[in-house]
Amino acid sequence: MDQNLETKNEYLLKKEERKEIAKIEKRKRTMKSLVWWLAALAILVLFSWWIYDYFKTASTQDPTPGQYFEAQSRDHIAIGKNHPVYNSNPPTGGWHYDQPAQTGIYDTELLDEQLVHNLEHSHIWIAYRPDLSAEDVEMLANIAKDYGSKIVMTKRPANDSQIALTAWEHLLKMDNVDEALIRNFIDAYRGIAGPEKLPDFGFDDFRKNK
Repeated sequence: MDQNLETKNEYLLKKEERKEIAKIEKRKRTMKSLVWWLAALAILVLFSWWIYDYFKTASTQDPTPGQYFEAQSRDHIAIGKNHPVYNSNPPTGGWHYDQPAQTGIYDTELLDEQLVHNLEHSHIWIAYRPDLSAEDVEMLANIAKDYGSKIVMTKRPANDSQIALTAWEHLLKMDNVDEALIRNFIDAYRGIAGPEKLPDFGFDDFRKNK
């Protein structure tokens, strides 16, 4: 009788132990599952935030400034030699002379064919009509000076707008100085647009009455 009781007690004890072990295993599985779900949720939140930030940034970025004109050529031509008509005014690429202009600010007109070579070197050309107000000219000059290298500023009577900013294959026209838009154009293309990223030696203000 006592032996049967002992056997029964031992059975009940083992049964309780099995229950306790089962509870512990269940808690472990629950914790493991919870950790996996939390990790998955964190990854989902991070991915959702990345998607949101990507599209938010893309929606707030300024569009690429100016018009695009495919360069017609990169050929060097002799000074004074005829060539097909450029596909933009001012030109943004195409046939050009062998020697580019020194970068800087001019109160004279330089030849388109010379300045196209500057554009090929990833420079920015600021061309303005001679009747642009002195105040606007000085505003343009100050912007050019802020950047210095890789900027050429000249008069250009052939402009069909008061101000034209050109880079290789890109053109932006305006009739009044919009400093933010000008800087946006320069930042987008200076040293970037143009197949030749060559060093720029010597920027200066070459105006006679500066």
